[in-house]
Amino acid sequence: MWPVSVKKLCAFCFCASAFVFLIMTFQVIEQLGQFEENTLRQKLTHTPLQDPVIVWWSPLTGELGRLGDCGRNRCFFTVNKSYHSHPHTKAFLFYGTDFSIESLPLPRHEQHQWALFHEESPKNNYKLFHEPLITVFNHTATFSRRSHLPLTTQHLEDLSALRAQTHLLPLAYKNQLRRTLAPVAYVQSHCDPPSDRDVYVQELMQHIQVDSYGQCLHNKDLPPHLRDSTAMDDHDFYQILAQYKFILAFENAVCDDYITEKLWRPLKLGVVPVYYGAPNVRMWLPDNRSAVVVDPNEPPKKLAQYLKWLDKNDGEYLKYLEWKQKREISNVNLVRELKDRPWGVHDISQDSFIDAFECMVCNRVWENIHRQEKKLPSKVWRAEESHLTCPPPELFEFAVSPSSSPRQIWRASYEQSRREARALGRMLRRNRNFTVTQFWREVFTD
Repeated sequence: MWPVSVKKLCAFCFCASAFVFLIMTFQVIEQLGQFEENTLRQKLTHTPLQDPVIVWWSPLTGELGRLGDCGRNRCFFTVNKSYHSHPHTKAFLFYGTDFSIESLPLPRHEQHQWALFHEESPKNNYKLFHEPLITVFNHTATFSRRSHLPLTTQHLEDLSALRAQTHLLPLAYKNQLRRTLAPVAYVQSHCDPPSDRDVYVQELMQHIQVDSYGQCLHNKDLPPHLRDSTAMDDHDFYQILAQYKFILAFENAVCDDYITEKLWRPLKLGVVPVYYGAPNVRMWLPDNRSAVVVDPNEPPKKLAQYLKWLDKNDGEYLKYLEWKQKREISNVNLVRELKDRPWGVHDISQDSFIDAFECMVCNRVWENIHRQEKKLPSKVWRAEESHLTCPPPELFEFAVSPSSSPRQIWRASYEQSRREARALGRMLRRNRNFTVTQFWREVFTD
């Protein structure tokens, strides 16, 4: 019996030791957690006493507190809204898609600057695209080339991405592929947007063969592993698109400077984009003859005839790829923009455009601090209507199926957003808090 008792005693001691060890471990973890919490609280409490505070009113970064270096200047960035009334708070940053009337930093004190970051199309928040609202901001970073920090080329890494011939296929091979592929590809899964692109493409498909891989006007399947929207930058997806002669690059909104990856992707792949979107797109193309630009006033049938003609005339088609084959970008404006922009795309050696936006505001805050130290009046920045503007949506007058009825909402949405912008602009200039009910009462009495 004695050996059995020793075994039981050893087992008991082992279990007891393990239990004590676990208790001590939990205590250490708890103390570490309290230490980290106290450290963060001290950081949030004391750091702003030395540096200007800039509050992200939209939780874009999610950072509770970070000291950001912007050249010679430094600011404290946070999403903590309790800093609204802090004496060192100098600016509030807003992300356009999340800009909501339900929560705004009011009253707005004299030293408070408002900055808007909005790289998306108007369908994400139409009311920002009207003069009464956009002009309440001091600083802007939008797709417009006229904003304080233009983001027009946000989807283009650099010039080398355009010059690259990684996916460029010989025209003779593309001509062989024409036995099984249409001359034109279309890939869209967000249907019936404000640009009314699907209606145009639907009519175009009556006059020329189009392989449509997305959910909109779908008639051809992608391999299973490429059907998710996250696969749009997959190498296999690029290989499929590179086989085509033309890609329909139709934006979801028609605004000057609103240019997305829909244009840059075919240019990088060595495919001729058939572009509809920014009316001033030619000022951003790598070459005068690098894309077929759609004239919305011309019938799709005329465009189809031109694409068919190019499809049958190799010499004329190759004129659209001459810049690519020679790796020559003749557009001085595009070269200058990519060289001078203070941010990069997918480049860890450069700041992101969000970092550049933060630092633009930070440096302007410091500029006024230094001016005050010299007894000079503060500099005032104001956004202008051109910093974020877009014309009313226009519908094409082609016969469409009843399934396209959602397209009808965009013009009404635009007109409604105009009323909302006027109402919100008035309420913001009164500079006092308001309820959602009060806002809508203002809208409907407009």
